[in-house]
Amino acid sequence: MNPISRDDITGLVLAGGRGSRMGGVDKGLQNHRGMPLALHALLRLQPQVGATMISANRNLSAYEAMGAPVWPDSIDGYAGPLAGLLTGLEHAQTGWLVTVPCDTPNFPTDVVERLAVAAAAQDAEIAMAAAPEEGRLRAQPVFCLLRTDLMESLVAYLHEGERKFDRWTARHRTVEVPFEDGAAFFNANTLGELGQLQR
Repeated sequence: MNPISRDDITGLVLAGGRGSRMGGVDKGLQNHRGMPLALHALLRLQPQVGATMISANRNLSAYEAMGAPVWPDSIDGYAGPLAGLLTGLEHAQTGWLVTVPCDTPNFPTDVVERLAVAAAAQDAEIAMAAAPEEGRLRAQPVFCLLRTDLMESLVAYLHEGERKFDRWTARHRTVEVPFEDGAAFFNANTLGELGQLQR
């Protein structure tokens, strides 16, 4: 088993959504403790990976000010997290890509390392986090480490008109990595949840 080096992993902050459950605001730019949510995610991700990027579809200059390359979806129409994932795969210069969403600022500081260890140990193409939610472990597919050579598979899947994350990952050797702390994966989909985070 060859461990996956941190320098061979590019980190991608997913901030390209519509923010529809927040009334259409750009979620990654919402203020959380004096900083945009996406910047919290980026700063937490940077020590865990070799390089970072941001996937965003509007207010690009605000995201560029965070100091990482910013890429809009190559597929039109806010096609969801898989479109952001594809954009990351198109631009990553490493063997592996890891994604984190912009709305989960307290994710574990060892999430990438633990996903990488599991992927290497089980010769998986994709490793995703799973965390306790309502009394059971639930997959957190937006916390996902995957081989960048899966790009062609994802392109083909999206061209079929498919958008479901788990249906695509089911086509590949995928391992789920359990995390104990469900609160670390709490995400702010609404302004009310953002208020909860700030408390």
